[in-house]
Amino acid sequence: MREQAPARVRFAPSPTGLPHVGNIRTAIFNWLWARHTGGQFVLRVEDTDRARLLPGAYEAILESLRWLGLDWDEGPEVGGPHAPYLQSERLPLYPQLAEDLIQRGAAYRCYCTPERLEALREQQRAARQPTGYDRHCRRLSGAERQRLAESRVPSVVRFAIPEAGKTSFVDLFRGEITFDNATLDDHVLLKSDGWPTYQWASVVDDHLMRITHVLRGEEWISSTPRHVLEYRAMGWELPRIGHFPLILGKDRTKLSKRHGATDVLTYRELGYLPEALFNFLVLLGWSKDDKTEILSCEEVIRSFDLGGVGVNPAIFDPDKLDWMNGYYIRQLDPDELARRVAPFLQRAGLLPADPLSADRWEYLRRIVPLIQERIKRLTEAVEYTDFFFRSTMEYESALLVPKGLTPLATREALTAAHRRLASSPAFDEQTLEGALRDLASELGLKT
Repeated sequence: MREQAPARVRFAPSPTGLPHVGNIRTAIFNWLWARHTGGQFVLRVEDTDRARLLPGAYEAILESLRWLGLDWDEGPEVGGPHAPYLQSERLPLYPQLAEDLIQRGAAYRCYCTPERLEALREQQRAARQPTGYDRHCRRLSGAERQRLAESRVPSVVRFAIPEAGKTSFVDLFRGEITFDNATLDDHVLLKSDGWPTYQWASVVDDHLMRITHVLRGEEWISSTPRHVLEYRAMGWELPRIGHFPLILGKDRTKLSKRHGATDVLTYRELGYLPEALFNFLVLLGWSKDDKTEILSCEEVIRSFDLGGVGVNPAIFDPDKLDWMNGYYIRQLDPDELARRVAPFLQRAGLLPADPLSADRWEYLRRIVPLIQERIKRLTEAVEYTDFFFRSTMEYESALLVPKGLTPLATREALTAAHRRLASSPAFDEQTLEGALRDLASELGLKT
């Protein structure tokens, strides 16, 4: 699936939670498609669900994108021709266009109280029927509508789903998908306080921001027929739509905290490199071929094509992520590895929090090559190097007794090793290895 026209894509997170790997995988694929086609990557924050906003989530979204190197061409802190890019700052748009739908006969005001709607759901559940709105206010006469409007009874705006027929759309990855309109209820576009729902605000903004491709997770498939009908009712051109596959844990259940960290910045705290996590997430649902696993960002941009996106669930394998992270760690030069592990050593109290002196920096730089082939995460540098920074070490003496030896025999072997090291003419690798191998042979012990 090769398209040469520059694409305008968007990543539209809601700051109701910290960005997890599913969100960011969606951002990565959109960013790659924009970069591959020479188009634009738009960041839009959908913050209309005011009751569920999470303090700090907005900042975490921006920080996660920056950490992974995903720059945006339009959006918060950058601006652009379609600003503002926070939906809470675009509120006048949604009621105006919803009123246009009402005038077209494609939407209506609903005056049902929350109590009536809850009672309706209870009846439907008791009758083992699908829950949904019964279109009571859609049947109101003109006189009844006028009376309710004049009495200022609180109302919402609902979209009038066609009561017969089917709604189809072509998914870029799955082909044609069809929904029976009878399975769709008249969803809310505007709440009684004038704030829009996701179903309306996302359609309005995708149109006004001239988005050419709506690429999002599989969980949004069931919402798409509603969006298609809204586009048609407004006479707007439908963007191309595709839904990425789900990401599952190794047990093939929905990815959750029990599978390990899921919010992206936690992976940073756990010592993963951004280039490794980027590479890993790219391969969750897309592939260049059936064998290439290590891909630089530049190579992915050149190779990325929507035809490589699959439909089967992608499996998040933490062991593979660790392997990939270890590979990227081994590619770093000593100075860069020292720079990356320093914050973890500072956090553990092994290095001062202040900027490192030249001597201390050179000391760290000499240490990191000794662990570079062994660590898979930057956090492991703490346990592998702590003895370099501590004047005393505390540990259980039982840890010194290897399997098959008694404490007395271990003490004798350590005493002999101490004497041999103390009398060594040089303290270098070759001399010490020879001396200790000879001693192991004399004592009848494994090296």
